[in-house]
Amino acid sequence: MFATLGLFQEVPCPEGSQCSLLTCMFSHKGVDTPFDEPSAADDSQLVQNDETAAEVPARKKPKLDARVTQSGGLSQKEQPRHAPKERPSPVPKSESSIPRDTPAVASGNDAKAKSASQGPSKIQSMSRAVTPPPSRPVSTQATAVPSRPEPSESRLPPRRAPRESLNPRMIPKTPATHGVRLSILTKLHGAMAALNNKVAKDKDNTEKHLVLTPNELVIMALDEEEKFARENASVYGNVIKLRIVKLSKMSKEDWAKEVKAHLNERYYKLAPVTPEAKPKVFTTGMTVNEEIALASQLITPLNGLENHGYVTRPPTQEEVEGAKKGVIESKGWEKCDRCGGRFQVFPGRREDGSLTTGGKCTYHPGKPLYPTRKQTDHITGHREAYYSCCNETLGTSSGCTKGNSHVFKVSETKRLASVLQFAETPAQPDKGPQSPVCFDCEMGYTTLGLELIRLTAVSWPEGKPLLDVLVRPIGEVLDLNSRFSGVFPEHYTKAAPYGSTAPSQEESAPLQVVDSPAAARSLLFSLLQPDTPLIGHAIDNDLNASRIIHPTIIDTVLLYPHPRGLPLRTSLKILSKRYLDRDIQTGGNRGHDSREDAVATGDLVRVKAAETWKTLRAKGWRIEGVRLVPPPGVTGSEPVRGLGPGAGHKRGSSG
Repeated sequence: MFATLGLFQEVPCPEGSQCSLLTCMFSHKGVDTPFDEPSAADDSQLVQNDETAAEVPARKKPKLDARVTQSGGLSQKEQPRHAPKERPSPVPKSESSIPRDTPAVASGNDAKAKSASQGPSKIQSMSRAVTPPPSRPVSTQATAVPSRPEPSESRLPPRRAPRESLNPRMIPKTPATHGVRLSILTKLHGAMAALNNKVAKDKDNTEKHLVLTPNELVIMALDEEEKFARENASVYGNVIKLRIVKLSKMSKEDWAKEVKAHLNERYYKLAPVTPEAKPKVFTTGMTVNEEIALASQLITPLNGLENHGYVTRPPTQEEVEGAKKGVIESKGWEKCDRCGGRFQVFPGRREDGSLTTGGKCTYHPGKPLYPTRKQTDHITGHREAYYSCCNETLGTSSGCTKGNSHVFKVSETKRLASVLQFAETPAQPDKGPQSPVCFDCEMGYTTLGLELIRLTAVSWPEGKPLLDVLVRPIGEVLDLNSRFSGVFPEHYTKAAPYGSTAPSQEESAPLQVVDSPAAARSLLFSLLQPDTPLIGHAIDNDLNASRIIHPTIIDTVLLYPHPRGLPLRTSLKILSKRYLDRDIQTGGNRGHDSREDAVATGDLVRVKAAETWKTLRAKGWRIEGVRLVPPPGVTGSEPVRGLGPGAGHKRGSSG
């Protein structure tokens, strides 16, 4: 036996125009059949007949996937073909408008009456000799039947997902056997289907267009599995299993966001991105001068906090030289700040151009969290910690995210000074007193550790921008830490040198850039005096990144101490939600906005200022200008019991 497929495709058909086979193995090129395309004149005559439209045999090999236009009708190029010579008798419009490939819904009596009313016609006599394939109706008012209703998004074009089976796609380098990939793909599809069913059964859901059809669900699972197989081949099994676990714990709201992202990427853009609502303006009911006067009651002395990262004196030259010698002797070996592995770093690049060893870094960007304590914990056993980024149990995988290189952080003061020495805030007698300043910094990883890449300062208590610049770090950039810093390479590409143009107050305007951390520090010094309150959250990190020693600070970490004390700290995001009812740091992978963080930090200090003034006013204190005046018999330096930073917190201790 031999395969006959294609052997006779060049041989003319013996039956010629009389051939009635739908899939004939012979060639019909150049054969004048009754199903050839009509002339333009014939087509125009058919279109002009608005009252009736005849249903005639289609071409011998019709296209079964005619495109449907967004308006609901067939495009001009894909209108059904008509016979050019023999014109069949007209058929009533109500009959011709029913597609042959669409199941009709009618009662038995209606069907009998309809068949009885139809008389013999030329089409029926022709069909006895030739049985044509099913064709679409010929009607000038043909409308497309939507594949699925989308009442809430009627303006959207229909989604046309290609038909695929639930079978892993072929890729050049497969990370696992076909059986393993098929098993994982089936579980991934099952987790997605469960979420899709929840959305479909939700009667209160107004976004019914987010309910995927079975075919669209298969396409989404295939797309995601293929992406993991291509981009995470070395850790394919772990990463995709973590993804399945995350899906099993995902809420309907988070699933809706992922479906929107998938539909936007593959089919269309669902809706324009709405601008985020601006946070509510916080008010204390006091004047600016009254709030500035109360800042003196919130200042935290740094003595005793050196063990928690606060620097009160610059390292000596001997300490700096010792740190440099230690770095040389270590030959560039560091511990990764993300995965904890050991690797080498080469400032200035190695001969082959590389900056680090160890390849890519696999890690968890989220912190380990513990579930809420329950009364049944003593029965069920200990509580298992899980990662906030992927909900995976602590210790079960190496990571859910992959970085291009390993990175490290330097915390030792003398080693920080070996890169750039600390500087104390200089006195500027010609400027006079300066108003309090809130500032926030963003850091990125370089070959010299975690360096300053953005510095932002706003006025307090108004929150008006004073300074916002990008900073070129000293070392070569390994990772801008964009997930948290919010600084991306395009920011540097669009940035203009500082001072070349007038700074813009618009948030979307490109930032200006300075050449070094020392230059950014000098700009901040121009806004300060040694006695100017400098406000920040976990301000020791920002001061150390800028290499600044400032004697007058207000730190919201100390104003709102963690219940268990330092080194534990409550995040700015939690404090902002708890005391300001404000959501910040909601950008996801876009990272944080240092201007938003600085304003939120300042408003948290204003909350404490309002609480302090309420108590002081009851005790007879008053405010004159920007000066706080105590009642008779009380010195101005006497602290107010139960108020101020770290009330109830033993400074200098970790418990």
